Amino acid sequence: MRMLMTASMPHHTFNAAVKDGSAGAKIGKILDALKPEAVYFTEVNGIRTAFLVVEVADAAKIPALCEPWFLTFEADVQLHPVMTPDDLKRGGIDSIGKQWG
Repeated sequence: MRMLMTASMPHHTFNAAVKDGSAGAKIGKILDALKPEAVYFTEVNGIRTAFLVVEVADAAKIPALCEPWFLTFEADVQLHPVMTPDDLKRGGIDSIGKQWG
């Protein structure tokens, strides 16, 4: 299942990594391990945040996705199932609307 993963990193931990020059290498190590379909970095409410699109074939794989962020940056992580337009179409949204509308 395709998931949108959000990792928000607290200032004190990420700032320390920036100051000691390890932030880029640490992020690179995480991304190499997770192999996301896509990744974007921004801020959310002033907090450094990464948005990743990841594939989760088995719920038992969730710790392998989250723990690198927790342990490396003390990040807050959220996972949300997401769909492409084709997924939504295959989900039968129109027939569901007729059933429940």
